[in-house]
Amino acid sequence: MTVYPKVKSVKPLSKKQLLVTFITGDIKVYDCIPLLNEPSFYPLQDDVFFKNVHVDGTGYGIIWNDYVDLSESELWINGRIEP
Repeated sequence: MTVYPKVKSVKPLSKKQLLVTFITGDIKVYDCIPLLNEPSFYPLQDDVFFKNVHVDGTGYGIIWNDYVDLSESELWINGRIEP
């Protein structure tokens, strides 16, 4: 079983992207655009809602509310490292 680093911080960016910093010091940009067509992620289409993202209390992901969240593994695997 692979263990992924916990999330230290998250910052919303333009174009529905997130700047995610992990406890390892790695920084990745995660693109939320592909999620916007999935019903459970429809709320992310609203800019005010999208900007309300924060790290969950344990660092095992990020959350917007009790129903919309992403795990640290999703962010790590599908985030891209910025040059």
